[in-house]
Amino acid sequence: MTDRDPRGAVQAVASPLTANAVFLVVDVAPGAADRVRDVLADLAGSIKSLAFPYSDSALTCTVGIGSAIWDELTALPRPAQLRPFTPVVGAHHTAPSTPGDLLFHIRAERADVCFEFERRLLESLGDAVRVVDETVGFRSFDRRDLLGFVDGTANPIGAELDAAVLVGDEDPAHRGGSYIVTQKYLHPLAAWRALPTEMQEAIIGRTKLENVELDDAPWGQQSHKSLATIVDEQGVEHDIQRDNMPFGRPGHDEFGTYFLGCSRDLSVIQRMLERMFLGDPPGLHDRLLDFSTAVTGSVFFAPRPEVLAALGVG
Repeated sequence: MTDRDPRGAVQAVASPLTANAVFLVVDVAPGAADRVRDVLADLAGSIKSLAFPYSDSALTCTVGIGSAIWDELTALPRPAQLRPFTPVVGAHHTAPSTPGDLLFHIRAERADVCFEFERRLLESLGDAVRVVDETVGFRSFDRRDLLGFVDGTANPIGAELDAAVLVGDEDPAHRGGSYIVTQKYLHPLAAWRALPTEMQEAIIGRTKLENVELDDAPWGQQSHKSLATIVDEQGVEHDIQRDNMPFGRPGHDEFGTYFLGCSRDLSVIQRMLERMFLGDPPGLHDRLLDFSTAVTGSVFFAPRPEVLAALGVG
């Protein structure tokens, strides 16, 4: 799944991050499943038709299918862990659950290619879908988020990447697929920037300039880095792939981070969110949430490319 044609790929959950991305979440209209199936089945061809003249664009599109539409759309056995997003309600902050039947994660090195592919996609879907959320992301400087810190440092690489994100023998029918969790976070940048750099670094758990990890606190309040790291009872760390992107509209005072996490085990991301929003120890929530408000939350499953291609058969 990592060795796909660079001119265009579908379901490329483990492909490298790009300079631009569109996170498009839609609901499927009643009775429109047949039209949606045909579009999804032809997705690989649609990508190649646009990407072929622009071989440097690295265009990919990963489709995630939500729990509510899975049965009707695929008529396949459900992935073992597929479910709606479970809200996490803390004493001070909440990770909400929001609607979404399908996720289209469109990525490319060129913004115009992302734009044109999304335009063609929505044109082909027509009134079969309703757009729930459309967020355009961009790579900021040296992969920094709008808070000024490098994002995605802990992502697995090489063989560890596939092992972390692709379902294996634990669910043979869906081997090679991946669970995707999406959340849209908004940042009050003025309040964040008013903090001293040393306080920002303590909240994140890394130095701002050099991106060096700070030591974990021996007890009490933990940094974001520590709370977002999941280690099981046997001392094994469980990685996820973060395809996060900054987004914003300065004219509307809107600044944020779109979180997109991929994992073979949905419980890893759920545990991460519980540690952040509830606190570990309980009551000491992730202080980053005081400057990052979650406004969406959805769960999807991205099946293998051949599963999508087969949807239009019959």
